[in-house]
Amino acid sequence: MNIAVLGAGNMAWHLSKALIHAGHPVKQIWNRTADKAVALALEIGADSITNLNQIDTDIDLIIIAVSDEAIASVAKELKLLPQQLLVHTSGSTVLDVLLPFTQKAGVIYPLQTFSKAVELDFSQIPIGIEAFDESSTQALFNLVKALSTKTYYINSQQRLILHTAAVFACNFTNHFYSIAQALMQQSGLDFNLIRPLIQETAAKVQQVLPSEAQTGPAKRNDQLTIQKHLDLLQTNTAWKLLYEQISQDIVKMYAKDTSSLK
Repeated sequence: MNIAVLGAGNMAWHLSKALIHAGHPVKQIWNRTADKAVALALEIGADSITNLNQIDTDIDLIIIAVSDEAIASVAKELKLLPQQLLVHTSGSTVLDVLLPFTQKAGVIYPLQTFSKAVELDFSQIPIGIEAFDESSTQALFNLVKALSTKTYYINSQQRLILHTAAVFACNFTNHFYSIAQALMQQSGLDFNLIRPLIQETAAKVQQVLPSEAQTGPAKRNDQLTIQKHLDLLQTNTAWKLLYEQISQDIVKMYAKDTSSLK
């Protein structure tokens, strides 16, 4: 398939390279900020375009890889040919957002955190696909199975649930890493001290379910330790509230296990 990618952010960088590696040429790159489109185009050997009307007639697949709120406005500017398949890559945006512009519509959703500076093995990234009609579904499946060994049919509601779960598992967790970093820096502690713990926690949930791997004072309902931590966080109201709310949720989740300790 000949492909045009609309967007030049982290997703666009990684997905474009993975598509090319799988033998699907990315011919054109567009971005509202032209120099970003040029940078990505130079990186992958594509042409950069400054106007959405410049998409070539031999493009088979147009991938919208922009912010969620911009998907519909970008799609509206396109002059699509009947045979061209239009997809977006959002985890929280329904497929239907594309249907006012074409019925050859779909979604490619790689479930991963993307940073330009960090290389990824796309073959190990779970990718959810959805399309409006059977022929588009088959076309996306054939494309994506060349990218990843983990390809799934996921509808819009399932994708929203998956995206929400990913925010808890990745984005919120990374924010907590940042809080840990700040706490340690305040006392002159090196963040490297806690990296082995982070690695072990991540490795553990590859072997058992997170509910089985939970440890810590809230799991034990150790109110004495919890209060010491809350006292330590007294000067940062936001962090103290986070700690308190999350601890309460953990205590509630494991109430049966900790009832004997109350």
